[in-house]
Amino acid sequence: MDRFRVRARALRARRTSAEDRLWQALRDRRLASWKFRRQHPINGYVVDFVTIAGKLVVEVDGATHGTDAEIVRDALRTGRIESLGFFVMRITNTDVYDNLEGVLEAIDAQLAGS
Repeated sequence: MDRFRVRARALRARRTSAEDRLWQALRDRRLASWKFRRQHPINGYVVDFVTIAGKLVVEVDGATHGTDAEIVRDALRTGRIESLGFFVMRITNTDVYDNLEGVLEAIDAQLAGS
């Protein structure tokens, strides 16, 4: 098994509570019948959520994504994933906790436009 699949499996086992909350809303085609995968390897990165058919990656970002170094790293990662034809949507933990319905509406709207 390649190292990205091993890493993805480990990340699925220790997901954050925000990721778990969003996953409960996305799994089993619960959002407009879109099939989502969690902690899925794409081109050397493990993304939080992806719908391959909709070409959408959803990243749930916590406080660690606010430093200058992390912002630069995330921008590079986003650019590389988007170069493969995906759109990367970044959601904060706070949005998942405080406005899950709004997050789901934003994801659905992005997919409706794809």
